[in-house]
Amino acid sequence: MKKLSILFFAFIIGFAGTLKADEGMWLLPLIKKLNMNKMQEMGLELSAEDIYSVNNSSMKDAIVIFGGGCTGELISDQGLILTNHHCGYGDIQALSSEENNYLKDGFWANSLDEELHAEGLSVTFLKKMEEVTDRVFEGIDEAEGIDKRNELISKNISAITKEASEGNDYTIRVQSFFEGNQYFLVAYEKFNDVRFVGAPPSSIGKFGHDTDNWMWPRHTGDFSLFRVYADKDGKPADYSKDNVPFKPANHLPISLKGAQSGDFAMTLGYPGSTSRYLTSWGIKERMDVINDSRIVPRGVKQELWREDMMASEKVNIQYASKYSRSSNYWKNSIGMNRGLERLKVVDEKQKLEKEFANWVAASTERTAEYGEVLSNLEKVYSNRASDLKAQNYLVECMLRGTEIIALGTRAIQLEKELAQGNKERVAQIAEAITESLDGFFKDYNVSTDHKVFATMLELYHNKIDAQYHPSFFTEVVEKKHKGDFKKYGDWVFRKSMFVDKNELETFLAAPKLKTLRKDPVFIAALSTMDMYRQIYGKVSVTNTVENENNRLFLKGLMEMYPDKVFYPDANFTMRLSYGKVGNYKPKDAVIYEYFTTLAGVIEKHVPGDFEFEVPEKLIELYQNKDYGQYADVDGTMRVCFTTDNDITGGNSGSPVINGNGELFGLAFDGNWEAMSGDVTFETELQKCINVDIRYVLFIIDKFAGATNLIDEMTLVK
Repeated sequence: MKKLSILFFAFIIGFAGTLKADEGMWLLPLIKKLNMNKMQEMGLELSAEDIYSVNNSSMKDAIVIFGGGCTGELISDQGLILTNHHCGYGDIQALSSEENNYLKDGFWANSLDEELHAEGLSVTFLKKMEEVTDRVFEGIDEAEGIDKRNELISKNISAITKEASEGNDYTIRVQSFFEGNQYFLVAYEKFNDVRFVGAPPSSIGKFGHDTDNWMWPRHTGDFSLFRVYADKDGKPADYSKDNVPFKPANHLPISLKGAQSGDFAMTLGYPGSTSRYLTSWGIKERMDVINDSRIVPRGVKQELWREDMMASEKVNIQYASKYSRSSNYWKNSIGMNRGLERLKVVDEKQKLEKEFANWVAASTERTAEYGEVLSNLEKVYSNRASDLKAQNYLVECMLRGTEIIALGTRAIQLEKELAQGNKERVAQIAEAITESLDGFFKDYNVSTDHKVFATMLELYHNKIDAQYHPSFFTEVVEKKHKGDFKKYGDWVFRKSMFVDKNELETFLAAPKLKTLRKDPVFIAALSTMDMYRQIYGKVSVTNTVENENNRLFLKGLMEMYPDKVFYPDANFTMRLSYGKVGNYKPKDAVIYEYFTTLAGVIEKHVPGDFEFEVPEKLIELYQNKDYGQYADVDGTMRVCFTTDNDITGGNSGSPVINGNGELFGLAFDGNWEAMSGDVTFETELQKCINVDIRYVLFIIDKFAGATNLIDEMTLVK
């Protein structure tokens, strides 16, 4: 298997010099061999060791996984973390109330004592990455079949993980790359005491809201500040008043020079997921099944949420984060489908597959290894289409669509233990559910979910074939309520203990099996999960076949094109991308300049419109041109700018770093014209949208007056 690992290097190195600089999400341990010459030609003044080092302090030590799905960076030697406003949104919402609405009004801690503990939030540092492909593949005999191969890989990964975990408290993961053709060991250190330091009001941090989401020109100050704490020895520790600000091995200096067209731009972060090696059948499935299953249910649910959010500030606070999470990839899915159609990606993939088939057919050895790959993939996608659609609709309409069913599923294990008479486990589970109720009901509005419940269940009923209907559709909705989902919903919300926190807590204090089994929410939840398991079992079987044939397809492509670079799909491991600041032309006779200014914020101002209302203080600063040291050389206050870096979800909050290694922007979005980017890179149109770091500093300093935070940063003029 060592030969395979060496071949990967050869494939990558052979073509790296001619690849467009703006495409690729690169693994840090490989940049010295793959990317440094090109990046230095483009303007980078750093060495590979400056960016990634295992033994010495390097830039990677200033980059963190923020929470479970974003990136953040250290910007002071006191553990101060910068990330996007939308990344901190859920934590800001959780800390907000009608009396202290930090989403609406913003928040700034004037001292360490004023910082607010963000319960459940963590940040994670990368300690090292090292290739372990040979060890993962040790002992594999391809002739023994997929199941035996996967069993041995799993055994080898367990052994590697156990060995790497000895003598440390790191989290060790062995992650696959190139569809399971290559493996890296990744070691992380996780800190669980993170505190909210500051954020602008949503009228700045989320300016433009959903209307401007994924769009350019953009005028959003999408940033927030947190701080990571450690024990007195600098080690991870649970929240304690005795903890102190963490002293990082590195933090990013901040440039006040701004961005000019053609400037080198580098991002470091944790892109979540791309699928750029999908076949034509996989892309059709993404468009027609996965994206459609997200677009239709979420569009309906969001309209119902929005009605109640606009009518009540309390509901607005409760559902702000939920709505934002839901709408983000709802809109992304719409844009992705349009982009894939416009680019005729399916046609291009079909051409590639034809070339692959001809290449395979030209050799008996290749035919033996790859001869059935394409037919297997076509069969898998075709056979599972209805199952996968039902699975996704079940999740979107019930398990995520209506909150009360999700709450009901928490009691399924309780029902099992009650039935078995296991009193100790019953008490443990009941206590765990009880402890979770404050968090659930804090952000839950009964009347809102009541509307959503009936609507989403009826949508599932009408869209999905009856073979996938949970049993309660027939046994309860049809038999007892004559198929009327509204009447059924009214009955459920009138009868169920799950809609009332006090009643549910009373039950959990002394749970009874008969009471639980009679509850209409539990009946629906149990029936929904039974159906989900049935569908999941069918789909998971096809996943194994799909994964193995995708692995072989990509392995064959790399043999077919030995001089072409192949970078691995994103999988939420730290990656580097590089490109340049610049304009783009979205359509005929239209050119988008690479930056926006505060004048554009004022132009979009609509008094009373929550998406585009501008704070009076910001208007005053604009009118007085009171920008301090943060103005551009032309006297304007720049807000956002675009680069052609290759990013995706998970890169939110990633630092945009100039050639000198200084922070000059904060990545927060992609552009509407290139929503196909998770599947295919759009070399002409794909843009990374960034907040100008000077706008961040301007808001902190001139708008908020939080000069205590400015004072701890390293500013470079």
